[in-house]
Amino acid sequence: MAKGKKVSAKGRKYVYKFGGGKADGNEAMKNLLGGKGANLAEMAGHPKLRLPVPPGFTITTEVCTAYYELKRNYPRG
Repeated sequence: MAKGKKVSAKGRKYVYKFGGGKADGNEAMKNLLGGKGANLAEMAGHPKLRLPVPPGFTITTEVCTAYYELKRNYPRG
């Protein structure tokens, strides 16, 4: 995100859920979900692994970047 750019949640997905055998993300989304978030999504959602991952969510790295660009305020939306 460029400095001075208005950041809005409109049209963007900032929260990815996982658990119960399903996940919004996967291991290929490491840049967006971070290493831990991508691995949790992969463990929870991979049909062959079937690991018992408690339900949870990951907030994207875009939120972290926007938070600091907006002087420690979250994006609107």
